[in-house]
Amino acid sequence: MYKITGRQRYMKSLFNQIPLRFSGMLLGLFVLASSPACTTAQGLKKATFTNPILPSGADPWIIYKDGFYYFTSTSGNALTLRKTRNIADLSAAASKTVWTPPSTGPYSKEIWAPEIHFLQHKWYMYFAADDGRNDNHRLYVIENASADPMQGEWVFKGQITDDTNKWAIDGSVFTHKGQLYMIWSGWEGDRNGQQNIYIAKMKNPYTITGKRVKISSPQFNWEKNGDLHNANNPPHVNVNEGPEVLVHNNKLFLIFSASGCWTDDYALGMLTASANADLLAPGSWKKHLQPVFRKNEKNSVYAPGHNSFFQSPDGKEDWILYHANPAPGCGCGGKRSPRMQKFTWNTDGTPNFGIPVREGVQLPIPSGS
Repeated sequence: MYKITGRQRYMKSLFNQIPLRFSGMLLGLFVLASSPACTTAQGLKKATFTNPILPSGADPWIIYKDGFYYFTSTSGNALTLRKTRNIADLSAAASKTVWTPPSTGPYSKEIWAPEIHFLQHKWYMYFAADDGRNDNHRLYVIENASADPMQGEWVFKGQITDDTNKWAIDGSVFTHKGQLYMIWSGWEGDRNGQQNIYIAKMKNPYTITGKRVKISSPQFNWEKNGDLHNANNPPHVNVNEGPEVLVHNNKLFLIFSASGCWTDDYALGMLTASANADLLAPGSWKKHLQPVFRKNEKNSVYAPGHNSFFQSPDGKEDWILYHANPAPGCGCGGKRSPRMQKFTWNTDGTPNFGIPVREGVQLPIPSGS
């Protein structure tokens, strides 16, 4: 969870023509560096950056701890971390593959949407994986007791599931009033056709306790762009996926991705709940009638989604990190790249993400970097 004061994805068979999920001015202002943490090799601090912050990388996730940002995204075949003091310098950050799956088995293929969290004095990375068949996608987690997740040993803890053990991807966790929760995207039954958002309590960072509860299903037209035009798959899929929790002013905002990632209309939706509500009661969550972040053809940004949140190092700015395509028709392939931009808050306390910024526009780096 990102707290102030703290895809339907498919197998390669969906789009055989692309690999799944890999698939102004120059620098305007330089200032003398006041801290080694913000310097380049020339000893100068970059004051601006441009999107995208990496050439490729779907489902970007970020966490800030002890003066460093840790970044991960979908690579498809492993779990990789990047570490940097200045997220605008991500392309130059130290990178390490921290876990490689076995060559065969239930979690050997299609490694999707990793997230790294620091919980109960240990690091955890959550991810979805299968055996090469999309119907078998489930959630898994690895653990590291080292203070630095780039060091130490990552231990495979196993599958995370409720008692239904249904198809599941895009797992995320958050703590609210001392209770740890998991949220994810899953199927109601065993057949593809619609992805919903589910929530469940956890008794520890690797075990769900109790029943899963469905808190969101695609209901508006902007959540139902999902024609596949592929004889090997369902003709249409409705999608809610990529849930992330944002907390502000005694409210919880669950930001999710809607419509198929293979469409240009992939966008962010929002559920809102009171911080005092029962989060396991579906009626506690109210869906915003319109997307809160969507494509902008004028800026040539298409299918923005699957986001995470972070604050600037000085805690004064709120930022959204997301992936998007640079042109129409790019689908769920390797042209998706991570981008970031600052966001603000509306007078009613809801987040205002604005519109996706065009590639190449100079933006100030997060304050305090």
